[in-house]
Amino acid sequence: MSKDLFSHGLHALKWGASAAVFGAIAVLLSAPPASAHHPFGGTTPSTFFEGFLSGLGHPVIGLDHLTFVVAIGLLSALHGRGLVIPTAFVIAAMGGTVIHLFAVDLPAVELVISASVLGFGVLLARKAMPNLAWVVGLAAIAGIFHGYAYGEAIVGAEMNPIVAYLAGFTLVQLGISWGAFAIGKMLLQQVGEQPSLSLRFAGFTICGIGATFLATSILG
Repeated sequence: MSKDLFSHGLHALKWGASAAVFGAIAVLLSAPPASAHHPFGGTTPSTFFEGFLSGLGHPVIGLDHLTFVVAIGLLSALHGRGLVIPTAFVIAAMGGTVIHLFAVDLPAVELVISASVLGFGVLLARKAMPNLAWVVGLAAIAGIFHGYAYGEAIVGAEMNPIVAYLAGFTLVQLGISWGAFAIGKMLLQQVGEQPSLSLRFAGFTICGIGATFLATSILG
């Protein structure tokens, strides 16, 4: 009897976790795009508090950024030391923001961001586990471009709101990616011959989102 209860509980946990992943992705698909990804409607933050709130909001209201952060969190669950992936991304994103603040131009930023969403969806959807070092390197490159885009919202601000902004978007991205990592690990613990199948389905969905953004970037 106890074994049956445990088995039913395990299956309920498995499907609950799967529903959480696909429910979150469904929300991503249905969410309306935010205007220019600016939490304050284009107004530059002038205080530490405004900078922090803007930093918290920017990666969340930008559907492309949010999808990518979820993707790297789920992908990190496939590796024993996978949390180095989102860590590399957020560190590089801070560097990308600083690059923008120093008025250094990066080419095709929106195109690269869209391609990064599609690319990491592909990595997640693949049956073979991608090499960790390659994924970390790609995440760092993507982080520079995502961070560069984040920098637009803080150009012209004083140092206090800039520091708060960096702290805000770093914390929220780590929180989201670590949450996705935890869900991914839970899905990998399910009983079956292909425990990563749910993550692969999530990868296919992320591919669709990335392809949509990429087509929009190319076609204008």
